[in-house]
Amino acid sequence: MRHIRNSAKAIIIKDEKILLTKNQDTLGIFYLLPGGGQEPGEPIVEALKRECLEEISSEVTVRDMRYIREYIGKNHEFADLDSKIHQIEYMFVCSLKPGFEAKNGSEPDKMQIGVEWIELRSLKGYRIYPQVLKSLISDDGSFKGETYLGDVN
Repeated sequence: MRHIRNSAKAIIIKDEKILLTKNQDTLGIFYLLPGGGQEPGEPIVEALKRECLEEISSEVTVRDMRYIREYIGKNHEFADLDSKIHQIEYMFVCSLKPGFEAKNGSEPDKMQIGVEWIELRSLKGYRIYPQVLKSLISDDGSFKGETYLGDVN
């Protein structure tokens, strides 16, 4: 049986930089928004807070939801690996709580090798998922586009 997985992601922007997890696979380095899967019975905002502690070792203040993205694996570049995946990502604007400095968390994802602040003006030069973020976040940290992004990579 196939299931739809909910995932909560943090968009953390400070001083015209975005905080991303740094990951490595067989193709090289890639970047993701911090966050991850929602557990049954767990509110989505609580899932995001938990995932940020696990991945970036930081408590976050969760603000407005900005984007919703579907990822239907069979429709994208990793279809051979992700053909059965259907994930809905809820991306929230967040900030680090005072006193916290982002670093690799105690329970990083299996491909995660670190965290990094990337300058927004340089974002287009990085392998980042979802790729659509490159066109949605301006160099000054403002957002473009509709909230619902659809099935995009």
